[in-house]
Amino acid sequence: MAKNTTLGELPGGPVGRRVGPRTPELARESRRWAQLILGLFVYGLACALLIRSEFGLGPWDAFHVGLHRLTGMSVGAASIVVGVAIVGGTWFIGVRPGPGTLANMVLIGVFIDLLLPALPSATGWLRPAYHIAGTVLTGFATGLYIAPGLGKGPRDGMMLGIAARTGWSVQRVRTTIELTVLALGWALGATVGPGTLVFALGIGPATQWGLRLFGVGVRDKG
Repeated sequence: MAKNTTLGELPGGPVGRRVGPRTPELARESRRWAQLILGLFVYGLACALLIRSEFGLGPWDAFHVGLHRLTGMSVGAASIVVGVAIVGGTWFIGVRPGPGTLANMVLIGVFIDLLLPALPSATGWLRPAYHIAGTVLTGFATGLYIAPGLGKGPRDGMMLGIAARTGWSVQRVRTTIELTVLALGWALGATVGPGTLVFALGIGPATQWGLRLFGVGVRDKG
C-alpha cells in the first residue's frame, strides 16, 4: 500500500514553494534595478547642474550642447544619439551592452530634459557651487549605476574597454577621453569657461572614487 504523502513531503518541498516566485531573488533583482535607475537620475541631475552653472560646460555636456546648437535637437536627445553611436563603435573592441547599458543610453537623456527646466540658472557664488556638485555627483553616480552589474553606460563601457585594452588606469583613460570630447564640443560652438578645465581634470579622480566607493574593480595605476 502506497504511503500517504503530504504536500510538505513532496520532492522540492511544498508545491507553492517549488513553483511559486523566488522572493529573495526577485527582491535582489528589484534592488539592483532601483539602484541603477537612481544612479541614472543622479547622473542626469549632475549634467543639469553643470549646464545650469554657466561656469563652463563639462566635455560631454559641451559636446551634447554643441550638437543641440548644430541640429536643434534637445540636449537630452543629443545625449541619446551619442550613446547609440558609442555602443555601436565599442562593439568592435569587445564591449557588449547589457540591459543597464540600454537604460543608461535612454534614461539619462530623458532625465536631463526633465530636470533642466526645473533647475534655475546659477548666479554669483552658486555658479562654482553648482559646478563642483555636478562634478562630484558625476563620479558618485557612475559607481552607483555600474555596481549593480546590469551593464555599463555607453561612455563607461568605452572608458573601461580602452583601459582594459591599453593597461592604462581608469583615471588616465577618462581624462584623455574628456579632453578629446571637449575639443569636439568647442569646435561645435559650445561655450566653455573656467569650470570646463576643472571638470576635465577632476572627473577622472571623481570617477575612480565613485567606482571604489561602490566596490567596482578598477586599476589604481597606469
